[in-house]
Amino acid sequence: MDIQRIIRYALSLALTLTFLLHVAGVIHIPLLTSMENQAYDARLKITLPDHVEKQVVIVDIDEHSLDEIGQWPWNRSVLAKMNDVLFEHYQIKAIGYDIVFAEEDIDEGARLLDKMAHGSLRDNAKFINEYRRVISSLQHDQRFAESLKNRKTVLGFVMDTDTKKGGLPDAITKLDKNTLNKLAINKTVGYTANLKPLQDSAYSGGFFNNPLLDEDGVFRRVPLLQSYKNELHESLALALTRVAMGSPAIEMVVEISGDTNDLFLEWVKIANLAIPVDHQSGVLVPYIGKQKSFEYVSAGDVLNKSVKKEILQGKITLFGTSAPGLLDLRTTPLEPAFPGVEIHANIIQGILDGSILHAPGYTKGFEFILIAIIGIILTFSLPILSALYSTLVIMFSIILLIATNFYAWTSIQLVLPIAAPVLLVILLFALQMTYGFFVESRGKRQLAHLFGQYVPPELVEEMSKTMDDINLDGEMREMSVLFSDVRGFTTISENLEPKELTDYINAFLTPITLVIHDNRGTIDKYMGDAVMAFWGAPLKDDQHALHSLTAAVDIVKRMKTLREEFSEKQWPEIYVGVGVNTGEMNVGNKGSEFRVDYTVLGDAVNLGSRLESLTKVYGVDIITSEYTKYHVPEFEYRELDRVRVKGKDKPVTIYEPLGLVENVAKDERKLIRQFHIGIKQFRAQNWDAAEREIFALNQLDPKRKIYQIYLDRIMNYRNNPPAKDWDGSFTHTSK
Repeated sequence: MDIQRIIRYALSLALTLTFLLHVAGVIHIPLLTSMENQAYDARLKITLPDHVEKQVVIVDIDEHSLDEIGQWPWNRSVLAKMNDVLFEHYQIKAIGYDIVFAEEDIDEGARLLDKMAHGSLRDNAKFINEYRRVISSLQHDQRFAESLKNRKTVLGFVMDTDTKKGGLPDAITKLDKNTLNKLAINKTVGYTANLKPLQDSAYSGGFFNNPLLDEDGVFRRVPLLQSYKNELHESLALALTRVAMGSPAIEMVVEISGDTNDLFLEWVKIANLAIPVDHQSGVLVPYIGKQKSFEYVSAGDVLNKSVKKEILQGKITLFGTSAPGLLDLRTTPLEPAFPGVEIHANIIQGILDGSILHAPGYTKGFEFILIAIIGIILTFSLPILSALYSTLVIMFSIILLIATNFYAWTSIQLVLPIAAPVLLVILLFALQMTYGFFVESRGKRQLAHLFGQYVPPELVEEMSKTMDDINLDGEMREMSVLFSDVRGFTTISENLEPKELTDYINAFLTPITLVIHDNRGTIDKYMGDAVMAFWGAPLKDDQHALHSLTAAVDIVKRMKTLREEFSEKQWPEIYVGVGVNTGEMNVGNKGSEFRVDYTVLGDAVNLGSRLESLTKVYGVDIITSEYTKYHVPEFEYRELDRVRVKGKDKPVTIYEPLGLVENVAKDERKLIRQFHIGIKQFRAQNWDAAEREIFALNQLDPKRKIYQIYLDRIMNYRNNPPAKDWDGSFTHTSK
């Protein structure tokens, strides 16, 4: 046997071994996990049902309801009336609230009357009689609690928090600690639940948080069970289903591991329904279609009784929101912004229909054996086959894998892994091809030379493999742009000698460039002390907004360490302002017959430049727009203003990004929420309430410029009120 064939065998077996180690959990290959998730999503989309006899209706806090009833949250007397109408007029079967009522609904009028009734007017019989007559109508929590009693009502709550707030509903069962430790069910240390009087009045309760999110943040699995202090609690979907069925007991079907005596959950049974789950009690959400696949009725129309009675009569009802402003949108395999309440509806429907797919633990063993067989057969057969026969064998293998996998999915509702086996087949085939298939063409080398000045080497390498995706002639793309500018550079340049100024500029442009490259960005141009960069071209980047915002934060951090280095050289301190925006941009080669640059143009680019300029106005390091914020929900933000920048008529909301949510302290998030309340009062022209919130913050942190800006505006607007149709925005007249 020649040495070349031995090398080919060794490389193929090494590739197969890598895949086996991933399946066994010894190593983790994110690409394989991502591809498996994408393959699952593709199968889900292909096999969506044509028709489903829907048993769930969603009462929606939509824009129409908010216009008709008012800003959320509504007082709970409104919700009490909603309950009365739903059960008495529409005769629904049961209702579940995809909302947690953790705070008291205190009516200021009731508080004042109560103080008077127990104070100065306690001996005034006429006042006391009137007080007793009206006080009950102002006790919204009590009114809501009464509407929950003796009805099939389920309140939602959140587990796995760092607080212990509210009253938990009764657990479905209590397990001894040893048994619970043998189960892989999520164990929580805290919760945010409903007010105890409300939960005690409701029929049941269920959690609606999801600790089983996949790495890409997509809702594919949702747990049915979680534990707190050895007690098991059920999800909102499971609780509502059980309540609608008459509250049958829950039975857990487990398998005992022979080696460790661990308990592996496989099924959750209620009455005659068996729900397939994984070892963490997760169910694969049985989506029946894109959002609004279920019947949505506006909460305002329900209150007005303008919904047809047959739509709701006898149905399981979920109360939640699809309004984007209320932030209950989730990423799903079908859509990036899917109402969370409809995820519960899909699970309930799937439980009742028996349409939930099963991905039991033994599928990992099946995948391991399948990959081993594929690897061995193809390793030793492909080297002795011609290119034609090798191609035919590969095509047959892929078709067979996909066909059997699809059969298992559609016929026996079994989810078998597909991405790793298919990818291994393709990679083994590629590995056996001649070296010529892998030699870079001259055109690819030219492309790498062209873009080498703009992008980091690793991106150039990726681009050389995706020539078809590169368009130099110009196209519109959704991208993100970043502008960075040094504060007070004119003064700095006047105090440095020419050679020293050049060194100074190079000293801060180099780390800024490295940060942009590290975050997969493309340098557009250097403009003296300013830098312009963009993300999403020449190579497409689905996370361009996240990468640009991460780069902005990293630049500010790098400048902090750079100030220490400059201090040692007795150079002036350096501070930068950074603006980031996301939107449609025209990207491509621009220039003349003498010089061409690969750059971006458009309103979104201009806005990014304006945002950088506004950092000086608001006294912050970074400003981003509402468009970037929408694409990067994993960041924590402080809202700064709603502005009209020079040259633009449409207002845009601007924010100060503070970093990943988990890296922002809880106390800081509390102050941010207080500031946002102050802004909301300001835009509602409630000057006293706005001043009260923001003045308190200014006392705590007087150096934060934004607080004083709003306090000055409040003082001005008190004397010169804005127009009645004022949209709360501020117009900047300079760049």
